[in-house]
Amino acid sequence: MNSKWQQALSGLLKSARVLKCRATFSYPATAIILVGSLAITTFTLASQGSKYQIELLELASASGAEFDPIKAIESLAVKGRAPKTGYSRSAFGPAWADVDRNGCDTRNDILKRDLTQITFRAKTKDCIVEIGILTDPFSGGSINFQRGIRTSALVQIDHVVALSNAWQTGIFKSDLATRKSFANDPLNLLAVKGSLNSQKRDGDAATWLPPNKPFRCDYVSRQVEVKVKYNLWLTRAEKEAILRILSNPPCLKQN
Repeated sequence: MNSKWQQALSGLLKSARVLKCRATFSYPATAIILVGSLAITTFTLASQGSKYQIELLELASASGAEFDPIKAIESLAVKGRAPKTGYSRSAFGPAWADVDRNGCDTRNDILKRDLTQITFRAKTKDCIVEIGILTDPFSGGSINFQRGIRTSALVQIDHVVALSNAWQTGIFKSDLATRKSFANDPLNLLAVKGSLNSQKRDGDAATWLPPNKPFRCDYVSRQVEVKVKYNLWLTRAEKEAILRILSNPPCLKQN
């Protein structure tokens, strides 16, 4: 590996307390470090006129502090849901836009992140996922994904905080760029079993939870993290439901 890559990566890992990471390098293209949840930080490293990019997907913040959902939830306002007036899918921009400009739409980015044993469509630069296996976080089961008119919907991309929920808890006040970012933010997206995603609809933690109980801690923690990131509020019932889950002994051990 180029010495400048080594220096940059070493400095990056020192600046964020990375507990679990997986790094892949395709020199001199893109290095990706995957860590926990999925807030994206990028920087470029110039070398002999070329730009090399490292994307950091981090659970720990740059200060080294881990996200604590129990503390963070207290920073969120508690209100009733606002009306759905003005809500539509188009209010969040085109579906699955290529917001990170990597040449691949968001749906395929998430399939590529969450599936294993992937086969890509030929001549798509490892973008379009044709086949893969999903370990579904909602059910805990395994799903064989195969792209097709009748089969693609078996695996869907869930908005952890649903678009409608976000609209009714504050994002209606944001500009289109922010709403587009929200709709395509990897932190707020999971590949899941299609039927359970349809069952969830726009439910919050008070009205719907994944049947896979061990995943509920991570699920509601991520909902809190998303709401903090986009300055959204909670309903009283939603906050109480999240705190009930996070206060369970298994969740307390994780946090």
